[in-house]
Amino acid sequence: MTVLRFIANASPLIAFERLQRLDLLPQLCTALHIPPAVRREVFGSRPVPAWIVERPLSQPISRQILAARLGMGESEAIALALEITPEYVLLDDLAARRLAQSYNLNVLGTVGVLLLARQRHLLPTLRPALDALLAADFRISETLYHFALAQVGEADR
Repeated sequence: MTVLRFIANASPLIAFERLQRLDLLPQLCTALHIPPAVRREVFGSRPVPAWIVERPLSQPISRQILAARLGMGESEAIALALEITPEYVLLDDLAARRLAQSYNLNVLGTVGVLLLARQRHLLPTLRPALDALLAADFRISETLYHFALAQVGEADR
């Protein structure tokens, strides 16, 4: 089995908790790593699920990352991704996504992860998950909403 490592920022984890579908993530990757700031933001004092690996940074966060003025979770997630080069870093914030992409990291947002889950037949349809995100005050542009549905042939439903 191919090892697929993801590093997640808080936003996708919070979104999947709101959807009550955190279970999708371990079905999509063999290892999901989070930095300490993300653990604090998402789980606080609650235990982290066994399939999530909290991984501290081995180096200080670079000046270039800090200069972007991102949240600590986003900064640590990008720095950790540069250390262990995962297949994907999960980020929703546009500035964080752009910075990660400038380092040639593969970025997926919450909608991208849902799309991947649908493509791998872990979701029977994508639209209910997207609608549930919108109902939970998760911002998705109309363009992204329709693009994602078109990718899985649900645009006309």
